[in-house]
Amino acid sequence: MTSRLPGLPALLAALSRRLPAERLADLQDHLHMADGPADPLLDRWSAAHPAAGLSSQLGAVRAAWQDEAPGLPGSAIALSLATAEACEQGWEPSAELVVSGPTSPAIPVRLTSGIAIDVIRSASDALVIASFAAYDIAEIVTELRAAVGRGVRVDLLLEESTSAARVFDALQGQVRIWHRADGSAPGSLHAKVIAADRRIALLGSANLTSRALSDNVEIGVILRDSRAVARLVDHLGWLTGPGAGYLRPG
Repeated sequence: MTSRLPGLPALLAALSRRLPAERLADLQDHLHMADGPADPLLDRWSAAHPAAGLSSQLGAVRAAWQDEAPGLPGSAIALSLATAEACEQGWEPSAELVVSGPTSPAIPVRLTSGIAIDVIRSASDALVIASFAAYDIAEIVTELRAAVGRGVRVDLLLEESTSAARVFDALQGQVRIWHRADGSAPGSLHAKVIAADRRIALLGSANLTSRALSDNVEIGVILRDSRAVARLVDHLGWLTGPGAGYLRPG
């Protein structure tokens, strides 16, 4: 039994999930003007949006359009994309892949730098952040200052041996910083977590550094399972308590 390649509906649904709203709307505008799948207008749109893998993904859509429904006008494909987008609204997966560095057409992903900001901005009560290293993250520090300004309690669990706390000097007295109680003991605080309000968390390999959030090849997930996130936050909170004796105020 041979496996079938994804058909046009599945390819359109995947494309709608990948593209941010403004880029999807722009593509729909171009499709409305396109005479068919071979219209050079779509070549120009693809060339103007050089995200990794996007050209091949759009190319697969155009090939399926040509094979399965060559008589459909571009306006019908645009409507199909809009329908797929509308079906996605109001539904969020419990886990979503996040990457730094190059993206691929294999799966729809979001970039770590943007997700980190989104999670911090979403907090209304508490943020718990853990990182082994931290430097050159002015935008993150700015977002944390804004979070404190709206009344969010911020706990930063940081590895002392990397001097990670230095990047947060401007927030001294506004956030709580935690280090390992025995900094000379074997092991390190190596977790990388940004958790907001016990309901959403970014987990992955990326430290809070400009390279890790944008340039390095890093993999993570954004977790929206509130029960799992709550257990994670409780565990990190336990590490700061007297029962564990693992972390101390920095």
